[in-house]
Amino acid sequence: MSALRSTLFMAYAIVWSIFTAPLVVVAALLLRGLWGYRFGKLWRLGVQFGVENILGIRPQVVGLENMPAEPCVILAKHQSAWETMTIQDYVPKGAYCVFVLKKELLRIPLLGWGLAAMKMISIDRAAGKDALDQVVSQGRERLQQGFYVILFPEGTRVPPGEKRRYKPGGAYLATHVGCKVVPIAHNAGELWPRQAFLKQAGTVTISIGPAFDASGLSEAEVNRRTEQWIEAEMHRISPHRYSDVQHNAS
Repeated sequence: MSALRSTLFMAYAIVWSIFTAPLVVVAALLLRGLWGYRFGKLWRLGVQFGVENILGIRPQVVGLENMPAEPCVILAKHQSAWETMTIQDYVPKGAYCVFVLKKELLRIPLLGWGLAAMKMISIDRAAGKDALDQVVSQGRERLQQGFYVILFPEGTRVPPGEKRRYKPGGAYLATHVGCKVVPIAHNAGELWPRQAFLKQAGTVTISIGPAFDASGLSEAEVNRRTEQWIEAEMHRISPHRYSDVQHNAS
């Protein structure tokens, strides 16, 4: 059944993207303003319709009350493509999100063109300190414009039960701009594994942690608080992935 669901979803997503992705580019370049984001939301909601009704993957949200009413930096666990779509549903109504992403993604046909038109924060990860400054300059502008900025501090998709070093980009932005930080944990990788064609039906738990103000904090402290909360929450929502660790610790 998962093979059939995954095949049907892939076909659906391709057809939907062929029809809607060009609208995002045209709207962003010709109509300008928020039109690119509005059409981008249309594309995203269409894909999510397929995720929920073809793949059978649905979200269960915890801590929605923790999302600030004002634009902030969201630092989230990254396990699949699922959260890049779904997290955007949990900012206040009428608000939009931008992502910090590597500039290579902008070259992907359809998807990349849409991301470029919507002015996502693109950086050259090989640029070192300059890349962090790019995040701050673009991130400050997006926050002032009312956008929520989403980053994945581990920098790549990480399988359930594993962890990578939390990189400084999100913390660097939050401390230099002086805004709130919201940590998010989820277990999407249980149903939508990295680079896997086959997806499993089920419920993804997405947990939104308490926001904290990064003003006056060091980047190391922001990362420490974020990592501590996310990883502790991952143990709670996916305890079976950490059973060996817990056993060894005992």
